[in-house]
Amino acid sequence: MPSLTIIFSASLALIAGLAFYVRSRFLLEKMSGKEKETGRKMYELAILKELGDRIGYSLDVHEIIDIITGSLRQFIEYSAVSYMLIQPEKVIFKVQLEKSVNRGFLNEIRERMLGSLSALLDKELSKSVIEEVLSGVILSEDTNEPVRSFFNIPLVIGEKVVGVLTVSDTKPGLYKEEEMTILYKITQQASKAVSKLQEVVRMEQRKLNSMVESMADGIVMTDNDYRVLVANPAVKTLLGLVSARELSIFDIIEHVAGKFDIRSKLEESIKLGKVLEVPEVILGERFFQIFISPVKSTAAMTSGETLGGVVIFHDITREKELDTLREDFTSMMVHELRSPLDGINKIAELIMSDRTHKHAEKVVHEYVPIIHKSSSDMLRLVSNLLDAAKVESGKYQIFKEPIGDIRKLVAERVKFFDPSVKAKQLVVKIEISADAPGSMSFDENALVGVFNNFIFNAIKFTRDGGKIAIQAFLHQRGKDVIDEARRNGVSWFLKEADQVSKDLPSSLVVAITDNGVGIKRENLPLLFNKFRQFQSAAMSGDKKGTGLGLVIAKGIIEAHGGLVGAASEEGKGSTFYFTLPI
Repeated sequence: MPSLTIIFSASLALIAGLAFYVRSRFLLEKMSGKEKETGRKMYELAILKELGDRIGYSLDVHEIIDIITGSLRQFIEYSAVSYMLIQPEKVIFKVQLEKSVNRGFLNEIRERMLGSLSALLDKELSKSVIEEVLSGVILSEDTNEPVRSFFNIPLVIGEKVVGVLTVSDTKPGLYKEEEMTILYKITQQASKAVSKLQEVVRMEQRKLNSMVESMADGIVMTDNDYRVLVANPAVKTLLGLVSARELSIFDIIEHVAGKFDIRSKLEESIKLGKVLEVPEVILGERFFQIFISPVKSTAAMTSGETLGGVVIFHDITREKELDTLREDFTSMMVHELRSPLDGINKIAELIMSDRTHKHAEKVVHEYVPIIHKSSSDMLRLVSNLLDAAKVESGKYQIFKEPIGDIRKLVAERVKFFDPSVKAKQLVVKIEISADAPGSMSFDENALVGVFNNFIFNAIKFTRDGGKIAIQAFLHQRGKDVIDEARRNGVSWFLKEADQVSKDLPSSLVVAITDNGVGIKRENLPLLFNKFRQFQSAAMSGDKKGTGLGLVIAKGIIEAHGGLVGAASEEGKGSTFYFTLPI
């Protein structure tokens, strides 16, 4: 019996020991599993914290993926970890080698990744330019181990695939669902964070777009990878891309090809950190001065960091036209002044050469009138220049008198030009409506200048035997001017399509119409601009002038609160009109 008891006790002890061993192993395995899980959790938290810190102020996808790939060795075994990123002009293929592999291993990874990326994007990438970057251990042709373990994770930013991340090894069956899940989770977190930051950037970009939309200069802003961040309507218009919702650097390169190398200039400006200027570029039919400048961060953490570049297209077409006009005007003034000065100089030489003064009567009757005319021409030219300068600066003054009689003024002006009218056998008709006021408030001397200019031009540009009509009628505020002119029997070249102010106050409308050579329609808007004058090709060179008279006339009428304009049909005649508020 004692022996049975001992055997039974020993058996119980053995069973208890075995149970304890099994339980201990179970607990150890459980603890080991928990330790691994805890390690993975700690890794996950650590990498997500680092990503959170870095992403907080960076949109550099390269940097973010480098953080992930650089930390993988802490929890996963691999021969190579690599990623592919799509760029505007190329595909970046970056590999971190942990173990020595041969070129065949690397080529297989690249082809697999390229195939995955092509499938994700539904785009053929086999012919793309691939920039390869290797780091870690060196390649060795002594080993010929193929790829046996491999998995891809797509990189998605803002619901758009931008690349793939790949882990690979020479050992088979290495990667389990746990490792892939953690890596997938980390990349998803990073993608979401970058997407949110990009949305913030896009909101700021929209604000910036709104600010530059109203700018007359064309503005293009890019990041360091030459992606267009801002392109205002002005630059789209000058490039002929008004309908394009978004512009790429390639759109701009295509439309300025051969005229301006925007990519090279941006690259030079960003790398050197300085502002570049291209003094003159012709795009279409306009001239532009182009400035290229780097854009630097002013934020405390990234102060001085270059964020991208900006290109400003400043339209200098008007300045070029003004330069040309100034040159033409200077040449014209020299020509206008040379003739009278030359006449005065020659007459003075003749008088001085006649030392005995035997021909005093000839001097008085022939030479003095020439001197007087020449000096009067120069004085008139100088006076016109001064008046034009006053008009342009807004300092031209008028002195209204409340006793002006428009009928008397018109009759006097026609009489003044009677010799010129008879010389060309012209017919001048005066028609002033019965309801036109007999007395008005205006500056008579200034208005004489307006009539003189308009009538003189009508005579000059009307062929011999032609007709000139000087007509005036009363306009009532709110009524249609064209309709009122028709009812008053006014024969002029204004039509319904001509823009006459709808808010014109009650005014006296005066029109001088001829049946001369007329003016091209496209030249009409330029008539009252300084130094502009137009001449029909049919007219000879003796019809030239400074063109200042119309500028001064416009200034005088506008100083009265009136409106001045012209209408014409080439080959049929012209109408110059003005209004005087009642």
